[in-house]
Order: sequence, then C-alpha cells, then structure tokens
Amino acid sequence: MLELPPISLYIHYPWCIKKCSYCDFNSYQGKAIKGYKEALFRDLDNDIHYLQGRSIHSIFIGGGTPSLMPVDEVRQLFQGLQDRLSISRDVEVTIEANPGTFEVEKFAQFREIGINRLSIGVQSFDNKHLKLLDRIHTRDESIEAIERAKSVGFHNLNVDLMYGLSGQTREQSLEDIKTAISFKPSHISLYQLTLEPNTIFAKYPPKLPKDEIIWEMGSVGADLLEASGFNRYEISAYGKNFSQHNLNYWEFGDYIGIGAGAHGKITDTGKDAIFRTMKSKSPNDYMARFNNNQNNTSIATIENSSFEFMLNAFRLKEGFSLELFESRTGQNFQTVSQQINKAKKIGLLEIKNDRIIPTEKGFNFVNDLQEMFL
Repeated sequence: MLELPPISLYIHYPWCIKKCSYCDFNSYQGKAIKGYKEALFRDLDNDIHYLQGRSIHSIFIGGGTPSLMPVDEVRQLFQGLQDRLSISRDVEVTIEANPGTFEVEKFAQFREIGINRLSIGVQSFDNKHLKLLDRIHTRDESIEAIERAKSVGFHNLNVDLMYGLSGQTREQSLEDIKTAISFKPSHISLYQLTLEPNTIFAKYPPKLPKDEIIWEMGSVGADLLEASGFNRYEISAYGKNFSQHNLNYWEFGDYIGIGAGAHGKITDTGKDAIFRTMKSKSPNDYMARFNNNQNNTSIATIENSSFEFMLNAFRLKEGFSLELFESRTGQNFQTVSQQINKAKKIGLLEIKNDRIIPTEKGFNFVNDLQEMFL
C-alpha cells in the first residue's frame, strides 16, 4: 500500500544573462517578466492541497539563474512561502548561483533571508574551457564566489564541475577537482558533458575527448574525491553533507513544482495513485494563463511506478530497502523479483540485509540496469 513520503518544493526561475551552448534546461536569455513572483504564489496556492498535511522537507530554487533575482524579491518570496506553508524547522533551502560579481554581492543577504545552502555553477577553473562552454565568468570570479560564500556563513556549499570538455586532458580535469577540494566545500557535483538535443552543441558539436579518456576522467576523479573525504552517494554527487532535496528525488519522494516548466510528483493515498504535474513551459504562456485564470497544470498518472522508482533509486550508491520500494510504489516486491534476480545473476546488483544495492558494474552501467525494469 502507498504511504505518503516526505514532500519538497521546487521553484523555477527560468532567466539567465546568457544561455550556455550545452544547456537543455528550460531557461531563457533576458530579464524576468514583471509579476512572475505573484504568479508563483498563485501557482503554489493551486497546488497547496498536495501537501496533505505534510511539512515541506526541502526547498530548491533552480533555473536559469535564480541568484539574479533582486534581494527584495527573494525576501518577499520567502515571506509568501512562510505565510502559506508548514515548513520543517530543519528545512534545507538551496539556491543556484553563478559566480558573477553581481550575484556574489547578494550572498550575505540570501543567508540572512533563510537560504542555508548555495550551489555555485563553476563547471571549470580553466578560463579556456569556460570560454568554450560559453560561461560568462572567469576562474578568479569562481574563486571569489566560493570564498565569499564561505565567509558569509554558507557552510553547506555545493560546487558544480563538468568533465569531458572539448580539448580537456585528464590532468586538466583532475586539476579542476583538486582546486574545488582545496576550498573545502561540503559537496561537489561532478557531471560529464553530454550533447543534449535542442542545444547549440547538438547543432554544432564540439570535438570531445575520446571515450576512454572521458571514462578515465570520471573514474580517477571519483577516486580523488572519495580519497579526499567526499562520499559518493549518487552517480554525480559527492558530499560531506548530502543534498536532502536531491535525496528526496532519488528516493522517489514527493515534490511540488512551481514556475514555468516546473515538474512535480505527488502521491495520492486516497486514490492509491502517483502522478506527475507539469506547468506551462514558456514563461510568456505561463504568465498569460495565470493572468487569464486558465489552468496551468498538466497531470499525468504514473502507470509503471516500479520502473519510475528504479530510474531514481538505482542512481544511489547504497541502493534502497525493500520497505522503501513497497511504501513508495504501492507494489509488492515480488512484482520485480524476476528482474532483480536476473540483474543479480549478471553482476549488476547485490542483496544485503534486505537492501538492493548496485554493484560497481551496475553503478557504472546504470542505464542498462534501469532498462531491465521497463
């Protein structure tokens, strides 16, 4: 039987100073549309019944570049959230930021407002690679942003890095990681550059390193991070403090998504169903629908909850418990026992104390593992 999991809140701010060539997120170059904050409140008011008596477990403000928001607007946003929601006392509140000077100046005020986790999109400390990625900041600005964040009290600090960049060597990739480690953040996210559809890089592909070199970058980088005390708890996430918001995603928890193109995932124990929500993707359409009191939410029932669960949970290095699977999907574990046993036989999974855990091979070939449950 389905049980209500923890619930989080995701807020999407879709505007950037410049759209990066690799980015396939729902983001747009330019200034925010006037009245967006008010639309977010109306959006939340429409979805608030999804709480079903729960307190908000974590809040994540993503984009786009949400740190571009004026401080007063962020303050008003938080006041509006507090007026509407029951929020856990130990809530994790994250905002994504780029290392531009304009945003760094706001870090102390973000901390005072109640944001307690900062995620800085560094990507690389090499100016040549930053330029190839169309990033608008420099190495020095990245260093300044990290140092400023720590100095104003952001002890829960994530640094985003990418590897497999055009012209990048294994040594350069490791140097980026070593530089990030030297500033002692609490969390480092390490992503391989992928050429996603509908991006500039998809249309004009850069020449990437050979596959075996990219593999070495990821493997040696992971070893370096773990040797430095950063526990790899998810495919791309290494932490001394784990991201509670992202853990809730990967453990198939619930989340309300507000803002243009935001997604949500909701468990309805009354109807014994799980469904996803999606808001209008275009900011102009999103705003127009709210201004005209039109429905702004598409709802789709999750028919294969077992597969959806596996898509998330197999990204976790420690896997999941049988109890978690059954409470989050409403399915008896016997419904997937055949696939579990097959994956175990070919060395992709192991079972320890009622936990299903990807082996090193399964972790490295997670797509193959996930597809077995489709």
